[in-house]
Amino acid sequence: MRLDKFLAEQTGLTRSQANKALRQSAVQINGEIEKSGARKVSNTDEILFDGERLEWLDGKQYFMLNKPQGFVCSHDDGDYPTIYQFFDYPLAGKLHSAGRLDVDTTGLVLLTDDGQWSHRITSPKHHCEKTYLVTLADPVESNYQQACADGILLRGEREPTTPAVLEILDDYNVNLTISEGRYHQVKRMFAALGNKVVALHRWRVGNIVLDEDLPEGEFRALTEQEIAESVND
Repeated sequence: MRLDKFLAEQTGLTRSQANKALRQSAVQINGEIEKSGARKVSNTDEILFDGERLEWLDGKQYFMLNKPQGFVCSHDDGDYPTIYQFFDYPLAGKLHSAGRLDVDTTGLVLLTDDGQWSHRITSPKHHCEKTYLVTLADPVESNYQQACADGILLRGEREPTTPAVLEILDDYNVNLTISEGRYHQVKRMFAALGNKVVALHRWRVGNIVLDEDLPEGEFRALTEQEIAESVND
């Protein structure tokens, strides 16, 4: 595994932060300072970060990823690259996403190898809230907030959406918080209102908020507090 990826997985740093720490001589491998993030490491190496030994974790792992546009959240797709290419094997093969994003949607994806934890995120009974920054083709209408609060009947559905919270940012941008996960729900909600979503970015899942300084295509490990408080039951 590349050293910068190992540091990101073990410390919660982004890969860019890990490489900065490497340049500052904060990392030693087998007693010698290492400054290259491309250095290959294995569980036979002794790796020190700021003087503390990093262990190869065998337990459950939890990450946030800032998903770029054009990637899918499945392990195998014939048309688009997968988000799992950002992780080294064997880790990539062990992880799954706790809720997916469409190929053209960007932002927060949570990944783990803990099936029970991801079930808490995705199960409808937990009503895990998700907040999206939505950019619209046409200006926001005055009735949108109340329509979202009342529930919107989507095309082909029998029941309206559960109450959602709409925050208007400007004429074309809103924050929308939903607690369901229907197929293409956000896009269909605005289509039902006579508008079109031109950009969609998820920045919150439950109590976990995407780091503003986390670059697209990079990830970090979740903190113990984030893992424990990910969803309010």
